[in-house]
Amino acid sequence: MALLASAVLVGSARTALAAQGPGQDSANRRDSVPAAKSSKPKGTTVATAAPARPKPVWPVKTDAPRPGAILPDKRIVAYYGNPLSKRMGILGELPPDEMLKKLEREVHAWEKADSTTPVVPALHLITVVAQGSPGRDGMYRARMSDSLVERVYGWAQRHKAIMFLDLQVSKSTLQQEVPRLTSFLSRPDVHLAIDPEFSMKRGGVPGKRIGTYDASDVNYAIDFLADLVDKYHLPPKVLVVHRFTRPMLTNANKIKLDPRVQVVIHMDGWGPPWMKKDSYEAYVYAEPVQYTGFKLFYKNDTKKGHPMMKPSDVLALFPRPLYIQYQ
Repeated sequence: MALLASAVLVGSARTALAAQGPGQDSANRRDSVPAAKSSKPKGTTVATAAPARPKPVWPVKTDAPRPGAILPDKRIVAYYGNPLSKRMGILGELPPDEMLKKLEREVHAWEKADSTTPVVPALHLITVVAQGSPGRDGMYRARMSDSLVERVYGWAQRHKAIMFLDLQVSKSTLQQEVPRLTSFLSRPDVHLAIDPEFSMKRGGVPGKRIGTYDASDVNYAIDFLADLVDKYHLPPKVLVVHRFTRPMLTNANKIKLDPRVQVVIHMDGWGPPWMKKDSYEAYVYAEPVQYTGFKLFYKNDTKKGHPMMKPSDVLALFPRPLYIQYQ
């Protein structure tokens, strides 16, 4: 599709807990897509065009899925958020029973829209939450208690859903945060998500600038999960990597795939449908890794009068996303 010259990037997905957060809808966040070429006045010299980039190849060639793998034969539909805040996503916005019934309706809608792909429901808990203040250790993040993780895990189990633990590390690192969650990640139905937006490895405060991960960070997470799969004889893990700008994930072509871990690059920006589609094309389709995800916002996508995309709209994307997240 053509990318619009006037486009700004889709807006921020997240907010931090209570009043400590780096901003409610992160109005500073902008997801730009490549601008259309401008025409040159008559008589001006036009530079020789750079060689065209190779067309992205989908599906990505990988080893055949191992027994017990979720992707690509199934689709995951997840509710995102944190029970301690009504402003971080649908997971905490509604009472648990009401939230879970709503998730069940979304699962049925996706099953109806694509009857060839079974749907696995999921609860996606922000387990390490970016903060607008440094805290005692200066890391600008809050770690959720094990009891909170267990509570949400219990909701998932009762409704035959899987669970994702989402990390907004801020000035901490994956090496400091992921191992703490081993007792949960060693369970067969608990998976991992990492959010470059709140990885402040280049400095700054979360919510004031957009963070970044490199392929080396993603590879660390892949290796950690792969070791757990071997140690505890688990089915393959799913690793979700958020992305809504190009700099959020550098050297994506150097991500080393492993049959023990299924990697999803997840377009999680908000905005009108055309902008979300263009961002998906620019940041997910254009740099194939393995599988793809797409986020839908009950409020942010619609707050300027635009419709929220329906399952049929998302299924029209190429490649078809296999991880769907609602906030």
